[in-house]
Amino acid sequence: MRFRCGRCRRVGEQLVQESNWDPTVLQHTEVRMSEEELRRFVEMGEITPDEVVDFHYAVGKLTAEPDDVGEPA
Repeated sequence: MRFRCGRCRRVGEQLVQESNWDPTVLQHTEVRMSEEELRRFVEMGEITPDEVVDFHYAVGKLTAEPDDVGEPA
């Protein structure tokens, strides 16, 4: 069986004995949103290019050294 890690996206391979195999792992589970969640999601609208750029820089600040983001040492 081949698999891809949902976190790091690496591909791996593992032999699974037939007696241990659970066929339900291949079935897609349905995610249900409440009416409130669905309404909020629809109201958000499409992601704009400016939002993507802002997100990119925000993530960069999370991984930057304190001096890189202009914080006092």
